[in-house]
Amino acid sequence: MTNRLTAGQRAWCVYDWANSVFKISVSTVFFPLYLTEVATAGARASGQPCQSALRDCAVSLFGVSVQAGSVFGFLVAGATVLQLLVLPITGAIADRARNKRAMLGAFALAGAIATCGLAVIGGTDWRLGAVFFAVANLCYYASVVVFYAFLPEIATPDQRDDVSSKGWAFGYLGGGLCLAANIALIQARELFGITQADAIRICFVVCGVWWAAFTLIPLRRLPEQAAPPSREHGGALLAAGFRQLGHTLAQARRFPITLAFLAGFLIYIDGVNTVGAVAGLYGSEELLLPVEVITVTILMVQFVAFGGGLAHGWLAARIGAKRTLLISLALWTVVIGGAYFVQTGQRLQFYAVALGIGLVIAGPAALSRSLFSQLVPKGRAAEYFALYTLGERGTSSLGPLVFSVVANATGSFRPAILSLIAFLVIGFAVVAVVPLRRGIRAAGNPEPKLV
Repeated sequence: MTNRLTAGQRAWCVYDWANSVFKISVSTVFFPLYLTEVATAGARASGQPCQSALRDCAVSLFGVSVQAGSVFGFLVAGATVLQLLVLPITGAIADRARNKRAMLGAFALAGAIATCGLAVIGGTDWRLGAVFFAVANLCYYASVVVFYAFLPEIATPDQRDDVSSKGWAFGYLGGGLCLAANIALIQARELFGITQADAIRICFVVCGVWWAAFTLIPLRRLPEQAAPPSREHGGALLAAGFRQLGHTLAQARRFPITLAFLAGFLIYIDGVNTVGAVAGLYGSEELLLPVEVITVTILMVQFVAFGGGLAHGWLAARIGAKRTLLISLALWTVVIGGAYFVQTGQRLQFYAVALGIGLVIAGPAALSRSLFSQLVPKGRAAEYFALYTLGERGTSSLGPLVFSVVANATGSFRPAILSLIAFLVIGFAVVAVVPLRRGIRAAGNPEPKLV
């Protein structure tokens, strides 16, 4: 059965609540559309006809001419390359640093400040905002690496599924509440005498302040970790981090079960994330639903995901995390299949599919996080979670690529959404055959009662 969380575990879950606003409100809902709108205005100001954001609407992105509608995609791709350089060494340093809380706080605060900086975007000036987004995006993922590394320190093997699931659940709840507040501000903008653009810029500030303010709770209440094996500082710590990274990459092959689980995770999570990324596009372009329906659906998913996350933790405590994860992936295939059959313009059918997504969306990520924490060598959690996070980011383009290729070949988003089932089926098959208990023993960790 699940237990009440300790003070340290509750504080850890609060960081999921704190940082989710960046991923939900900023990088998913507001920033992509607003950046495209401002970049398009900039292209028109330079004399481009801009028949659409993707046609005759070129702007200069760091010296390269690209269409305004593709700026956000290129920006995310560039930010991912930056993460390839930074995240691995972040994990190696975190495992050797004397105070991981300070690292978590530094990344969170820098990311929050950069998020507030997005408010400088306006009129036709979008370039500085693009830089702020790249910084905020990098800090978000770097903070997540350090954050995940606390899980083995604040929860026993038998507690981690429950703690991780509750963290994801409260992350969706916090992200949903902040998104609701931001949408309310935009809808009520005329009462405050501000434009829609001004309201969106205020939303960026709200998200940055939310991230920073709630991060203070885990910074004050997370327990001090065990003393690291070294006492390097400054440049010596950085050099030691690079050496440790090399050692980790060389030694990772000694843990083939850990790597096998990671491979399965990277496959199925790409399918899960792609569904979340293209759901709005599917609803608007294939099902011809109005934007207010899409907005309501996004909000609904956040709040349903709160209950779904708690339900995954409850079930994992009774039948084990692996079985629960496999059930969740099976349900995902049912949900995607249902999306294929939603009729054009049918709001209730779309809401029903969204309800299904909300129930299962938190499960794979939450249980994968806790299971992976069991499979990493003691004292090296941050290094391995850097590989975990980096792998997720590095493979995140494959799902959208398959979706786009199928849509382009068939002229419809219906077979494209159905093609994503392949990621779930393959990931399911990989995880199903991974002997997790043997992998936990090989990593030198105590086994939980249920896996």
